[in-house]
Amino acid sequence: MENENGCPAQALLKTLSGKFKPEIFRRALQGPVRFSELLRDIDGANKQSVAVALKELEEQGLLHKDIITPKPLHIEYTLTPKGQSLVAIFQQLELLS
Repeated sequence: MENENGCPAQALLKTLSGKFKPEIFRRALQGPVRFSELLRDIDGANKQSVAVALKELEEQGLLHKDIITPKPLHIEYTLTPKGQSLVAIFQQLELLS
């Protein structure tokens, strides 16, 4: 996880930055999360912002999208091993804030 300038810490902070990404990641620490739950539970959340944040976290390899049933559509997002490896770092960031 390194950016073009070679600073892994900056790349990590950029990975978790965004309007809803830290909150989504924090909720995924507790278990699988669903899109509708995130919309309902995160203050100020809207469909587009949550969808973009989930997609980015998935593309970064931090969340895994699991289609439980296609009809009716039931999708859950869980932390990947890469996401789980960041848990201790994320918790330290929360302690510092």
